Amino acid sequence: MPSLRDSKRPHAGDFAPEVMQLFDQYVHGQIDRRGFLEGAARYAAGAAGAAALLAALSPKFVQARQVAEDDPRMLADYVEIDSPQGYGKVRAYRARPAVIDAPLPAVLVVHENRGLNPHIEDVARRLALQGYLALAPDALFPLGGYPGDEDAARALFPQLDQAKCREDFEAAARWLLTAEGSSGALGAVGFCYGGAIVNLLATRVPELAAAAPYYGGPAPLDAVPQIRAELLVVLASDDERINATWPDYEAALKAAGVEHALFQPDNTLHGFHNDTTPRYSEAAARDAWQLTLDLFARRLRAG
Repeated sequence: MPSLRDSKRPHAGDFAPEVMQLFDQYVHGQIDRRGFLEGAARYAAGAAGAAALLAALSPKFVQARQVAEDDPRMLADYVEIDSPQGYGKVRAYRARPAVIDAPLPAVLVVHENRGLNPHIEDVARRLALQGYLALAPDALFPLGGYPGDEDAARALFPQLDQAKCREDFEAAARWLLTAEGSSGALGAVGFCYGGAIVNLLATRVPELAAAAPYYGGPAPLDAVPQIRAELLVVLASDDERINATWPDYEAALKAAGVEHALFQPDNTLHGFHNDTTPRYSEAAARDAWQLTLDLFARRLRAG
């Protein structure tokens, strides 16, 4: 993975911890843009300095992209999937190897709380180059789809009916089980909001064999006994909001006999896998991703 430092872009350590906390609150909708700017102004040269801080913290999709949209090693397009219990239709980005000799194991990729942005599409392409049929739905499709702007996407997200969104993601997962080119072996990976969706899907889709929720909220504890997937739970070390939910979730997983592992690297922030922002931690992201690929190889390619 490319290093933010090597590409001369900021790193989390370049910012005051209070600024990073404000940014986390902003990303998760606890404060708006104005709230961030007003708070950050205390650590910068007034309003102009706060705006510069936000610009430095915002995603740099092009610089961080690992697999080009037209990479000849893979094919990518968009598909629409019926979701009668959800919003009716869900649109998703599909990526797979350019040359397919046999049916492929499939992986659902679930985005953060900004919809299907270029980073998540890039993650799907990375999986395609590893030999998977990857599908990344866009929860914002009913509202016109990812708008091309993170602020606009963040503002749209609270307008969604989350019950319908959950049905849309479940419909997408089930579509992958029998999709053209799919072997029927199913995995899922999701980040933040997507991590919570992956945890939930593990309780609702018994065919799900491998799940890697990254810093996402837990599944409903009373539904944990329904999980059949092997879980790789990825948490950041400095993520008070999500980490507070882990002890009860871990106890429920153990009580239900769910096969699971925790990866929680030191000195990491929520979002450390996302290589488009300064929260990215190169070594931790690399190790988490390798563990994810190992899980998928073990559970989706067996036999």
